[in-house]
Amino acid sequence: MAVAGASGPVMGREDVDRALARLGAEHEAIESSLFALQDHSGRRLLEGAQLTGLTKERWAATDAAISTLWAHFEAYTDALTAARELRARRRWPTQTELTQLTELLRGEGVTVTGAEVPDHARSLTGPARLTERLSLEQLLARMNGWYDRAMETVAAADSVWSALPARIDLLAAETQRVRSLAHSVGVRPGAHPSGDELEALIGELAELRARTVSDPLAFWQAAPAPGRPDTSGYDRAGRRLEEIRREVEAVLHVRDDAEDRLKRLRDVLSRADRTLTEARSARVEVLSKILASDVPAVSGPAAALHEQLAVAEEFARTAQWHRLSPLLDRLEESSDDELLRARDSLTAVTAPLAVRAELRGRLDAYRAKVARLGMAEDPVLIERYDQARRLLWSAPCDLAAADRTVQRYQQAVAEISAPRTPTDRRGPG
Repeated sequence: MAVAGASGPVMGREDVDRALARLGAEHEAIESSLFALQDHSGRRLLEGAQLTGLTKERWAATDAAISTLWAHFEAYTDALTAARELRARRRWPTQTELTQLTELLRGEGVTVTGAEVPDHARSLTGPARLTERLSLEQLLARMNGWYDRAMETVAAADSVWSALPARIDLLAAETQRVRSLAHSVGVRPGAHPSGDELEALIGELAELRARTVSDPLAFWQAAPAPGRPDTSGYDRAGRRLEEIRREVEAVLHVRDDAEDRLKRLRDVLSRADRTLTEARSARVEVLSKILASDVPAVSGPAAALHEQLAVAEEFARTAQWHRLSPLLDRLEESSDDELLRARDSLTAVTAPLAVRAELRGRLDAYRAKVARLGMAEDPVLIERYDQARRLLWSAPCDLAAADRTVQRYQQAVAEISAPRTPTDRRGPG
């Protein structure tokens, strides 16, 4: 038992009255706070929950502290009541009564029972619990400390329970909605990675909710900012769901646009096939009309792309949208490349015909120029024109020889049509 200390000078009547008034007000405040703690939703939830981990450990200590807090409050109440009764005996207390009041109000006159004495430290006749004597001020300070710690625990648990489980429930409901949507387009576990992720996410959310309910203080202690619960697990789950949702919505867009995209693919591949057919026909024509050995060969239609298009159409028919999506992306790129290749092939094959047409056009243009200049009857020009025309309108046409004759015709036209100097007109002297 603690030895009582000196209570100081004997208090006067007015000092006693002021102390009783102050202690009475504090008593009312403590009582109100204790009832508020008793009725706190967090405390009621902690009292009835199946707790685990840090919360179980903290609540066991807090619950014991609350019980001790009430016991100390009863001792505080008894001491205050005794002081009030002693003061109420007479208007002007005697010196003995003032001494007693001083001891009650300032001295260590309150006896409280503390924790149990451990078995190894208990004597045969010793008390089962520790007792000590405190002043009302010491008792008040101790109760305030216990109350603050108890309220911190209760409020922290209540804050987590108020914030996280409901939000997790909403996220879990949204996950279920995305899951139903995913299943409608074939995104299922085992068939698509997003289907597996959704199932895993549903399990993780259920586990996260269970932990927030059974061990809320773990989420309070781990919070990055004071006064707020740790929502990192919830936030990560939300981000993952958003990523999965975007993937599922992309598959939905594939479903909605599938027929239009398949129609365009059929059209592009059909144009590529027609262009290649035209290129093959043009090659036969070129080889019959142009003397050339470097006319490129023309490949057949892209059978592999047609096979993949048939697979894509089957995916669309059987609503395998998640498998159709990547196939359509590849097919669209490949079919555009195939059409471009076919056009390049046609251009390469018909290039000699284009060269012949350009030479013919140039020859006719220079002949028209000769006619405008009045030199149509010039024998040199007639001879060179006839040579170029025979080469360009013969089959197979020797383009190299034709090009040379057209250039000779152009050169002759340029020489004859060039203005002459006086010296040229005089002739040899």
